[in-house]
Amino acid sequence: MRAMQLIKPGEPLQLAELPDAEPGAGEVRIKVSACGVCRTDLHVVDGELAPRRSPIIPGHEIVGAVDAIGAGVTGLRLGQRVGVGWLGGVCGACRYCAADRENLCDAPSFTGYTRHGGFASHTIADARFAYPLPDAFADDAAAAPLLCAGLIGWRSLVAAGAGAALGLYGFGAAAHIILQAAKWQGRRVFVFTRPQDRDSQAFARTLGADWAGGSDDAPPEPLDAAIIYAPAGPLVPAALRAVCKGGRVVCAGIHMSDIPSFPYDILWGEREIVSVANLTRKDARDFLALAPRIGLKTHIARYPLEQANRALADLRAGRFQGAAVLIP
Repeated sequence: MRAMQLIKPGEPLQLAELPDAEPGAGEVRIKVSACGVCRTDLHVVDGELAPRRSPIIPGHEIVGAVDAIGAGVTGLRLGQRVGVGWLGGVCGACRYCAADRENLCDAPSFTGYTRHGGFASHTIADARFAYPLPDAFADDAAAAPLLCAGLIGWRSLVAAGAGAALGLYGFGAAAHIILQAAKWQGRRVFVFTRPQDRDSQAFARTLGADWAGGSDDAPPEPLDAAIIYAPAGPLVPAALRAVCKGGRVVCAGIHMSDIPSFPYDILWGEREIVSVANLTRKDARDFLALAPRIGLKTHIARYPLEQANRALADLRAGRFQGAAVLIP
């Protein structure tokens, strides 16, 4: 199998020819047809998330076909088209798993971080976390961003509550998907980007944003809730200033720069700050069933597997709209 490996954080990924892995009990091997490039991959590659395994094959927005099945696996068949996301496994025994909060599991595994991911021609996955994909998403590359940008985006949208006026801070892969879901729900959506990023603002408007401006702008009306997708701590007080009394600010990333101090009066009025951690299998089932009804369209930039470093650099620099996807 071919793979792009991270040997040391901060260094480019290296192309390697590795022995074909065999699935163990409860696992499946997947022939990867597409793998999205997520901002979390940047955090892993850049060392902003402390290394947990070395070398590691990144990538956790995986679409492919089951091509080998380990002992004890039920519910999946050879050739079946599946997706794999960030949460790669849970202990099933801790107090969080027992309370149906497996996203907070005390002993989880993460695809592309603690177990090898999808920047490869093949990968091994826990069969319980390989999700059959709807036929409506026939293009594997277009489906790949749904497995993290879509799933974490959906969890953050649910966490934001049912308010009619929603702000999205940062307009990358997750936000461009969740804007469509929020508009389908009938919400008014206000998009905040880097102050001079006119291209992203225009892109947001083409997808139905009611307003798009810079992160230093005030929205045309108070927000009921705001979701922060950009990993920038200073956006937290900015979003607090934008939400109304009783409003909620959702921090949706796995990593964020430090949040600066802010006056209590922008939190007062029963405003809330909450975070979204990982996802659950229920999130995946709910979102993947709903996505065809919404008619979601992902906007993707395709790269050959061997150009993974270029895709990561382009994501870091904001050189494309939507999501990057590697094709083995």
